[in-house]
Amino acid sequence: MSAFSAQAAGPTADGGGVLAVVRRGWRALAWYVTGVLGESDYQRYVAHLRRVHPDAVVPTVREYWRERYAEQDANPGARCC
Repeated sequence: MSAFSAQAAGPTADGGGVLAVVRRGWRALAWYVTGVLGESDYQRYVAHLRRVHPDAVVPTVREYWRERYAEQDANPGARCC
């Protein structure tokens, strides 16, 4: 068996392998998509409120999105439409 065949046959020394690479790629894709869609925005906002404004009332997810969309409609900023 050549050195190349031995390297290509099994997982890498750090416990990687094809399945680990696929999992890592899937997690990166999921992280990107949820970031683009704004899914993690609510969690970040709640963390900010608890850290900076500990006495503030934390809105529900529904209230958060309703306020956010109302703010975007009232102040469109630099968007095309």
